[in-house]
Amino acid sequence: MDLLYGPIRDYAWGSRSAIALLQGRPVPSAGPEAELWLGAHPGAPASIERAGSRVSLCDLVRDEPGQWLGRRVSDRFGNRLPFLLKVLAADAPLSLQAHPDAEQARAGYAAEAGRPPQERNYSDPYHKPELLVALTPFEALCGFRDPAESAESLDRFGVPALAPVVAALRTGPAGLRTAVRTLLGWPVAERAGLLGAVLAASTAGPDAELAHRLALAYPEDPGVLVALLLHHLRLAPGEAIWMPAGNLHAYLSGCGVEIMAASDNVLRGGLTPKHVDVDELLRVLRFEVLDDPVRVAESVGPGVDCWPVPVDDFALHRVRVSAGVPSVTLSLPGPRVVLCGAGTITADDGAGALTLASGQAGIGTAAGQPLRISGSGEAYVATAGLR
Repeated sequence: MDLLYGPIRDYAWGSRSAIALLQGRPVPSAGPEAELWLGAHPGAPASIERAGSRVSLCDLVRDEPGQWLGRRVSDRFGNRLPFLLKVLAADAPLSLQAHPDAEQARAGYAAEAGRPPQERNYSDPYHKPELLVALTPFEALCGFRDPAESAESLDRFGVPALAPVVAALRTGPAGLRTAVRTLLGWPVAERAGLLGAVLAASTAGPDAELAHRLALAYPEDPGVLVALLLHHLRLAPGEAIWMPAGNLHAYLSGCGVEIMAASDNVLRGGLTPKHVDVDELLRVLRFEVLDDPVRVAESVGPGVDCWPVPVDDFALHRVRVSAGVPSVTLSLPGPRVVLCGAGTITADDGAGALTLASGQAGIGTAAGQPLRISGSGEAYVATAGLR
């Protein structure tokens, strides 16, 4: 196992404490720390030490795919690590967003060939399903809820201009596309007035509190009202949310471990100063009710849990070792990324043992033997999801 050095992304919505506390550093940090990236994505690759210097994991995977990926992974995904593991820490809402499925990503990437990067929706030809496991209490919006509930929520604001949106929602899931298109297509000159009327409403309840909070941060963004069409979730540590392709979502606050297919394709739908391509977003979204976006961990052995997902790009296991379960051995395919989430653990893949403190990570090649984890703490193990 090699110690993995992951870059921290300093997006403005990031926390100044969560990742620092996880890694045992002083708080507050000098600036926002939004995401710790532990993978080989070209946007911010992690690295390991070789001969006294840092070497990008992207370069190692490209130059030595047989060793790092193994034949099964490289045959299925090409010479690239198919997953990206992150620690995400949000102190402010992220944008409303959705991700394309594999076919949409390939077609969108090809159609935009030759455009300048700033005019592209697709940065690569890959899909980006995601799973996030809460490390702390975590608040998120995820997937369309029952449109009848959304209609009642918007109607309670008593804003006459919203009547066409309410009427569309009362037709059921078939009206979701019309509702979203109407809100995101609201005339720019009228947006501040619309959200001002929402802020002035005297209605109470969780939806009103959420709308007021978001509208104060984005006073001219109709995504504030699109947010009210989604499930508003509060996860306890250990609970997870699964975000398949076409699922509109946004993280609001909290810290979690996130694993995804290694892509950076994002179609935004609001709560952002960045460009929102409404037509492309509507093409990608799935206008259906997401019945239950929450995933509860399933035990797969003493000290080992997982959150099964229907993709083969990645799998995530949580290992807890202690006096009662002093060690766990996992037979998992392909390269393994191990993140210590608490305590101190030792990961040994037969090629070498690596001791990790909280917030540190290591990686082992596909040539390694079954992975043995021991110590006293918690580890998250990311692998390809090939069965």
